[in-house]
Amino acid sequence: MMMWYGSGMSGWGYVLMTVGMVIFWALVVAGIVAVVRYAGTSSRDTTAGSSHYGPTPQQILAERYARGEIDEEEFDRRMKTLAPGRPR
Repeated sequence: MMMWYGSGMSGWGYVLMTVGMVIFWALVVAGIVAVVRYAGTSSRDTTAGSSHYGPTPQQILAERYARGEIDEEEFDRRMKTLAPGRPR
């Protein structure tokens, strides 16, 4: 007749089980953080518009005109080119 004492798991079994649980809960928490960050950035991006990507072409053109890099004629011509609704 065989006698069973304890769970039959050695000290290494308990260590591996503990490490496995820590890794599992770390992945769960990291997943929750990733979902919250993704949801937060997607809602922020829609309200921010194109300012998130830098100045618009019209703003760059106005800055060049203000610095004197282009004259009024070229500024007007390029602004008409950038006008919304203009076919490309």
